[in-house]
Amino acid sequence: MKKSIGATTIIYPTPVFIVGTYDKDMEPNAMNAAWGGISCSLPPCVSISLREATYTHGNIVENRAFTINIPSEEHIKQADYFGIASGRNEDKFAASGLTPVKSELVNAPYIKEFPLILECKLVDVLELGLHTHFTGEIMDIKVDEDATDSKGNPDIEKIKPFLYDPSFRSYYGIGKSLGKAFSIGKSLKR
Repeated sequence: MKKSIGATTIIYPTPVFIVGTYDKDMEPNAMNAAWGGISCSLPPCVSISLREATYTHGNIVENRAFTINIPSEEHIKQADYFGIASGRNEDKFAASGLTPVKSELVNAPYIKEFPLILECKLVDVLELGLHTHFTGEIMDIKVDEDATDSKGNPDIEKIKPFLYDPSFRSYYGIGKSLGKAFSIGKSLKR
C-alpha cells in the first residue's frame, strides 16, 4: 500500500548543478541549484528553476547566459557552500579557493576544477510561481580529459558527481552500474 505525503518537491535523482554567472560588474558568481535537468534533445537544452530572490536569477536575466558545473565528490564542501552563501554578500570564488574561467562562447564563467561543464545561452524564461524556469541551449560541453573513457566520452565513474536528497537534505554518491540502457529491458519486448 502506498502512503500519500502530499504535493512536495521530492524526485529522485536530484542533480547538484552549480550555476555560473556574472553580475552587472562582471564579477563571477556560483550558485548551487538542484531544480533542473535536460529539457530538449535538439537543440540540446538544459533547464533550471530559481527563485527571483537569488542573486543568480538577476545575473541570468542581465547576461542571458549561464554555465552548469558538475562537481565531483571531492568538491562537496565547496558545492554546498555555493548553496548557503549569497554572491551579493560574499566572493564565493575567493572563499572556496576555486577558479572562475570566462567562457569563450557565452557571457558566464565556469569552474576550472569541476570535471564537467555545460555552457548555455538563455533561450526561454517561464514564470511558474515562486520559481522562474530558465532554459539554456547548450553551446558546448567541456570535460576534463582524465574524466573520460577510452573514446573520449564523459565517464560517470571518473567524474564522481553526487546527488541531492530533498527529503532529508543530504548528498549521496553514485552507485554501481546496473546495466545498459535500451538493452536490459529488451527481453520484455514483444
